This record gives sequence, structure tokens and C-alpha cells, in this order.
Amino acid sequence: MKSYLVGGAVRDKLLNIPVKDRDWVVVGATPEVLLASGYSQVGADFPVFLHPQTKEEYALARTERKKGKGYKGFECHAAPDVTLEDDLRRRDLTINAMAMDKNGNITDPFQGQTDLQNRILRHVSEAFIEDPLRILRVARFAARFHHLGFTVADETMALMKEMVDTGEADHLVPERVWQETCRALGEPSPEVYFITLAACGALAVTMPELLGIINEPDWERDLILASKTISSPESRLAIILYQFSKQLEPEAATAQIEQLAARIKMPKVFQKRAELCCRFQDVVNRPTQHAPEQLLAFLTSSGALKSPDNLKPFIEISLAVQAPEPDQLSPEDFFANILEALRQIDPKTLLREGFKGKALGAEIERQQLTLIAQCIR
Repeated sequence: MKSYLVGGAVRDKLLNIPVKDRDWVVVGATPEVLLASGYSQVGADFPVFLHPQTKEEYALARTERKKGKGYKGFECHAAPDVTLEDDLRRRDLTINAMAMDKNGNITDPFQGQTDLQNRILRHVSEAFIEDPLRILRVARFAARFHHLGFTVADETMALMKEMVDTGEADHLVPERVWQETCRALGEPSPEVYFITLAACGALAVTMPELLGIINEPDWERDLILASKTISSPESRLAIILYQFSKQLEPEAATAQIEQLAARIKMPKVFQKRAELCCRFQDVVNRPTQHAPEQLLAFLTSSGALKSPDNLKPFIEISLAVQAPEPDQLSPEDFFANILEALRQIDPKTLLREGFKGKALGAEIERQQLTLIAQCIR
């Protein structure tokens, strides 16, 4: 029985970037051998075990055979006679198909090191086309390593297009589309993920609502600028979907976000931030050019009246993509002044003055709008 460090850990070690997760493959063993050695099995689909001390994942070397549609349509075979090269052959990209033994010796049957040096994302074998999830993974790796100069090999892009043309990409399920998209939004160059999917035709299958956006220059520029200072996937996605507000009326823009959210099962926190950004980001970017009613609607809808911290994402987006106007307060200072002014309103005093029910609410709103107008002036 031999154990090898595999996949991303080897790749990142060779790229001299921090290794986050360490996965191992075990050759020449059975589940019974690992269980007897103190390992604990996790999951029922694959022979994966947790090391008794490190809790790192150790998977038995296995092969896969396509038997159905989609990324779940595989039959796995794990046995002591499965070789290390057999296991590496089933992986997606050559840079992910290397192994390292405990002495640091590299096994690289598919020239992953050469592709690392040449900054190429290349598929391991023609079996690549059997798993549509690999389209999303290649796009995500393109977003992760774009700043290092990596590009997708022409022949790999051709296979991705083939998977779209033959309908294999139609079997991508919403949960996996969202999972890979969310991870891509956290990469150094998230815009490359969407550009890559569009280039192979997969964006039209997975997120067709975005097709009109990626043809506009602003989204890419804004996202590149924001990615330098904003790490939040929620805000990065909001910057992309903000483009709807530049093309459509507010209700239609919101409807597009709702449709996309339902299609890929986007979490509510992402959807809400995108919708608020679509409705109000221009108010944040240029607050003095909007009416007090619009500013109050933003402060109410965003929850900033209850907690100023709810302003932060929209202020961060504004500072990242909008050049400050000369002789104007920053959005952060401007809204801080408004919130400070609104604290002057005391509902208890108004109650003592005889305001009740709807009249109380109307008087509070009247005073809020008056104070906001003063701040604008």
C-alpha cells in the first residue's frame, strides 16, 4: 500500500503558492485495510477515508466508466490493481493530474509540469467530454490563474464547445452551477469565468440572462476594478447584475435577477444585494443628484436606518468603481452625515406632541425628508 499527494496540492506546491487542501490517493489497498488502520470512511459513492490523526482525505485509486448522462452518470471501480496512472488519467486537467510521494518525487504521466511552465489549462484525455461539470471547473481555474498568465488550450476549448453542441452541458444541475459560480466569484479574476463560459457557449445554457450583460464593456471594467479591493462574492455578483439597471426599467431589471436566481438556486443574500444594487447603486454613487425620497428609500430598503453596517457593501462598490466627484464628500461621509442628522428625530417626543398611528409615521417621514434635503444642500 502506497499513498501519494495528488491534485491541487501538488499543482500549487509547484507554482509556489500556498497549499490550502491536501488530498491523497492510496494505491494497493482495500477499504478493509484502511478501516483496520484506523481510517474512517466518509460518503457512500466513493471510497474516501479520513486519516485518523490529520483528518485529511485519502481516496482509494479508482477508475470511472461513463454509464449515464451528466456528472453523476459514472460507475467507479476501486481495487488494489488500479494503478496510480489509472487514477490520474480520470482527472480533468493535466496540471491537476500529478502526484507526489512522501519523498517529494513527482509522478507526471500527462506532462502537467510542462503545461504549468507554459501556463496552459489542458484536458488529460478525451474522456474530458464525459463530465459537463468540467466546463465549469475549467472556467473557474481560468479565473483563478488568469493573473499568472494561464489560458485555456484551444483543443480543450474545442471539447467544451462540443459538450455544449451535443447537449451534454444541458445536464448541469442548478446546485453545481451555483457552487462553481460562487467559488469563481472569489477568484482573483472572476470576470474570466463568465467570459470563458460565454466563449464555449455554456453561458447560454447555464445563465442565459447574462448574455446581454457580457456584451457591455462596463461590467468587465467595473468587476476588474472592484476585485482589487472587494473580496465578497455577494458584492462581486451585484456589480455584474447592476448592469441590468443600465439596460432595463427597475421592475424589468429586478425580474431578470429573480429569474436568474431561480434558475441557479442563488441564495437569498446574493439575490437581495444584487437587487438593491440594481435599484440604488446609482443613488450611492451620486447621492446629491437624487431626490430625498430616493435616498430615504435606499436607507430603508438596505436596513441602514437600523444598522449603518448595512451601508458598507454599497459604499465599497461605489469607492471601487466610481471616481469621486471634485469638491464632494465621499459617499461614506455623505451618508454618515445623513444618518447622524436622522438621529435627531425622537418618536417619543412626537408621541407627546399628539402624533399617533399613521400620523406618527407620516411626521417621521416628513422630518426625515427635510433633514436629508438639508444634507443634500
